[in-house]
Amino acid sequence: MSDDTDLRLTQLGSDSRLPASPDEAVLDPIANPHPDKLYLVRFTCPEFTSLCPVTGQPDFAHLVIDFAPDQHLVESKSLKLFMVSFRNHGAFHEDCTLDIAHRLEEAIEPRWLRIGGYWYPRGGIPIDVFYQSGPPPEGLWLPDQGVPSYRGRG
Repeated sequence: MSDDTDLRLTQLGSDSRLPASPDEAVLDPIANPHPDKLYLVRFTCPEFTSLCPVTGQPDFAHLVIDFAPDQHLVESKSLKLFMVSFRNHGAFHEDCTLDIAHRLEEAIEPRWLRIGGYWYPRGGIPIDVFYQSGPPPEGLWLPDQGVPSYRGRG
């Protein structure tokens, strides 16, 4: 894989400090070694955190990101640092979930993308946020995201 995008890696193979905010974080695209194949890539972030923009209290989510790559994948270290950059970022659940989706779309231009944001209860109400870029490509195997609806302790 010797695509020009590999030369733009900003974090892999070097010490990288945690970005102070999602705006500061960089998502590095890397060349897809199989751009002619239709397949699904899944990233699962079971310990995602951000802050409530009103109270400053922490919010927690289990995020599942599925995408069908085209010419690029996202380098996983850059994705990890991007996700951690939300730790001290104040935003509502919907904004965090959609911001992640849109930044990924911008960085790697996938054939298709979906994200499930399964947020833990705030004020006694769990909030789930879902986004997809359009209908999945025909023939794409699309497994269930595997995160059950919130059921509490009952």
